[in-house]
Amino acid sequence: MSANLPPQYYDAEKRFRDAKDPAEKVAALEAMLAIMPHHKGTDKLRAGLRRRLSKLKEEQEQRKGSGRTALFSVKREGAGQVALVGCPNTGKSQLLTCLTNAEPEVADYPFTTQEPQAGMMAFENIQIQLVDLPPLIAEHTEPWVFNILRSADCLLLVLDLSKDPVSELETIRELLQGQRIILKGDEKEDVEPGSFIKKCLLVGNKSDLPRAEENTAIFKELYNEQFPLTMVSAKEGTEVEGLRSQLFSLLDILRVYSKRPGHAPELSAPVILKQGSTILDLAKEIHKDFVAKLQFARIWGSGKFDGQRVQRDYALQDGDIIELHM
Repeated sequence: MSANLPPQYYDAEKRFRDAKDPAEKVAALEAMLAIMPHHKGTDKLRAGLRRRLSKLKEEQEQRKGSGRTALFSVKREGAGQVALVGCPNTGKSQLLTCLTNAEPEVADYPFTTQEPQAGMMAFENIQIQLVDLPPLIAEHTEPWVFNILRSADCLLLVLDLSKDPVSELETIRELLQGQRIILKGDEKEDVEPGSFIKKCLLVGNKSDLPRAEENTAIFKELYNEQFPLTMVSAKEGTEVEGLRSQLFSLLDILRVYSKRPGHAPELSAPVILKQGSTILDLAKEIHKDFVAKLQFARIWGSGKFDGQRVQRDYALQDGDIIELHM
């Protein structure tokens, strides 16, 4: 019986032949197995690929023991770092392309993302860093993926609305919890010490496909009070722009503009601070010597009258213009 393999399988097979690193070979083999149709004509081929995959994973484990496993990290840039999380083929890379200047490989088959892919998302006058990562799978996910998730400011969970977003979320939650990464909304009183509590936004992708509305309704019925879900279509660009302001809110930051007495404020270069920051926090951010010398500040914004005098402990709001007086 003919295997009748699709063109995407041969693309993944070429990636396997060209791969130099065992991690790349594993990703290509996993893609080949995921793409391959299930029938008697592919049984022998599937068994052979599984044997090869098992051998490669054994080699990877040996490399880990010798300290030679590949490690990746992403230098933080912009006003915050958001990591994209998802199961295979949910459209994370396409979403990254829609929101940033990055150009990751985008395809209709899984495991195209093998290394972290970073891009800068513009929101008004700031840039937010988005990092796409290899998909989370129960069989094996590289430890460096979880390291990046732990250090990110927040997580963007991408779910496929055309399939089973509920099962995908449960898979993600289980894998993250196994690595002491707890989604905000999942935390309980008995959270294991040393766990990382992460704010998250759930994005239901592929809203343009059949079953999307039905699956969204089921999802919201189960998780409406626990997790927010936003519907988008990264392929069509539907509702993608609204994600920018949602991600800004998720980061829990504010933009403040400093000005020197008698000069206009620098509105193109805001100082990024955490929500709840004060005048004193702003002074620390600008220059460490300002803390001891600061006497008071004048503020424009926050619903105050222009130039109102405020004290060092005054809580700032997004968009405030501050004039520090030493």
